[in-house]
Amino acid sequence: MPVKIRLQRHGKKASAFYHIVIADGRAPRDGKFIEKIGTYNPTTNPATIVLDNDKALSWLQNGAQPTDTCRAILSYKGVMYRNHLKGGIAKGALTQEQADAKFAKWETEKEGKISGKITKLDSAKKDAYKNRMSAEVAAKEATAAKVIAKNTPPAVEAVVENSEPETPQAEA
Repeated sequence: MPVKIRLQRHGKKASAFYHIVIADGRAPRDGKFIEKIGTYNPTTNPATIVLDNDKALSWLQNGAQPTDTCRAILSYKGVMYRNHLKGGIAKGALTQEQADAKFAKWETEKEGKISGKITKLDSAKKDAYKNRMSAEVAAKEATAAKVIAKNTPPAVEAVVENSEPETPQAEA
């Protein structure tokens, strides 16, 4: 029985939500599955992934084949890297302590990247809001100036009558 790690679609038409499941490769996409190991919500930014890393790793080591998207998700969460390190331990290239240290280093770097992206998105959202509000204030001021200009009566120019005609002065 070829076992697959794949996505099972849920949600509405325009807002998909996925369960990450272990299923027989012959079963339909949304059909029967062996075990649910997590969820994936691509509509949030960054995408929300909840995954049981230990179950996913044990299924990978037992021969389950992830689909392309699930492979990317597992790689993003570090399961594929842990599987790679376990292979190095089995071959004798690494010790368990070295593998744990490498994974911990990778995990801290990944958390830093994710938090950096989140703060960057938050600051971009705040900047866009500030720009939108300043543009709205400028538009309100322009509209107010037009209303004031329309509602004020035109200035009456005083007509000054000179009894003496203007004479051109000769230049010296």
